[in-house]
Amino acid sequence: MNKRTFLKTSSVLLTGTMLNHLISCKKAEARTNWAGNLTYSTDNLHTPKTVAELQEAIKSCKKVRALGTKHCFNKIADSSENQISTAEFNKIISLDKEKNTVTVEAGIKYGELCKYLDDNGYALPNLASLPHISVAGACATSTHGSGIKNGSLATAVSAMEMVNGNGEVVNLSREKDGDEFLTAVVGLGAIGIVTKMTLDLQPTFKMKQVVYQNLPMAELEKNFEAIMSGGYSVSLFTDWTKKNVSEVWIKNKAEDMKDMAPTYFGATLATQNLHPIEALDPINCTDQMGVEGPWYERMPHFKMGFTPSSGKELQSEYFVAFEHAYEGFMAIEKLNEKVAPHLMITEVRAIAADDLFMSPFYKKTCVAFHFTWKQEIPEVMQLLPLIEEALAPFNPRPHWGKLFTLKPSVLQARIEKLPEFKALMAKHDPDGKFRNEFIEMNLFGEA
Repeated sequence: MNKRTFLKTSSVLLTGTMLNHLISCKKAEARTNWAGNLTYSTDNLHTPKTVAELQEAIKSCKKVRALGTKHCFNKIADSSENQISTAEFNKIISLDKEKNTVTVEAGIKYGELCKYLDDNGYALPNLASLPHISVAGACATSTHGSGIKNGSLATAVSAMEMVNGNGEVVNLSREKDGDEFLTAVVGLGAIGIVTKMTLDLQPTFKMKQVVYQNLPMAELEKNFEAIMSGGYSVSLFTDWTKKNVSEVWIKNKAEDMKDMAPTYFGATLATQNLHPIEALDPINCTDQMGVEGPWYERMPHFKMGFTPSSGKELQSEYFVAFEHAYEGFMAIEKLNEKVAPHLMITEVRAIAADDLFMSPFYKKTCVAFHFTWKQEIPEVMQLLPLIEEALAPFNPRPHWGKLFTLKPSVLQARIEKLPEFKALMAKHDPDGKFRNEFIEMNLFGEA
């Protein structure tokens, strides 16, 4: 079925004619990503409700990309021809209490899944700062939380189902498929469109969260690892203006946080709830002050119950090996006068090494330098090369879903398992249906 046929089909469906075997394709106003900085290049949005409908849609398209919760700031999910939304794939399929796993559809949001798990006595190992993102989208881009012993969200995946470029249903598992599975989990939407994932679980637990203020940067030189190891999850926030870390967020299992020390490496315990940007109202932030609560209401920085505002920000993030954490921090600090005027906040986190081929954390524990920028696109895009140059001695990798300007040749040279990934792309997408501008430029470009 070609594009013209799809458009006709959409019109028929809207008039109420029952053609359930066809896929809906909405021709609508220009659509944007979550932040509003990117307008998608097509108005052809397919919204299948079943795997069979997804197969039919993929077979019908010459070019297509999966679209999750639209939280990526770059063109990774963009397409000049067709997008397929996973929004209708949002159900919990099964809970296996013998294997301690849960199987969910690809489009379910973490915030929708977590209470169900907790009610049944389970928890996920980690969560990102926002619980509003989809499981498959987060794993495909190696999205992460923090914790020097915690892997990215993708490390919880033990099995997955996808529809490949031929329209075939493919099932892969850690147990049975070895390197092919390890290659496909962080798939960038380039191997297939994921329909479901199985996640490893652990017993549920309670958490507490405390925040410390004004940690002197001088403490980082000798104590960076100790500071980042002070809880189950630790985040540092700075705006680079005062030679200090304005806030240290420490999340710990309740049983491991017996008391709240008045100081932490020179920082002082906050006396009220805080937003990562101190001037903002913390009403939408997860509870602090050592108040005990469920793991899923402490691990993210923000509550699921509020709708994140779209627009007014940009994001970029770079990962370097943890042994270079302090040097990387100081390299960025030298740019403070250029960075600070365009920045909302920088967050520094730690992520454990993994064995996923396209993960930035492949075989190395990393520190993440995350920038939430004002939505000043020209200025920010001029700053990114300066940050990349400052971090260049440490071979930084960017977050797959955020803004970066690294030359394709430089990025490719830093991906040890890129040849294996390209081989799997060729196997499951021989016609290049899932190859868009982002994939072509960053994985195949020669500049």
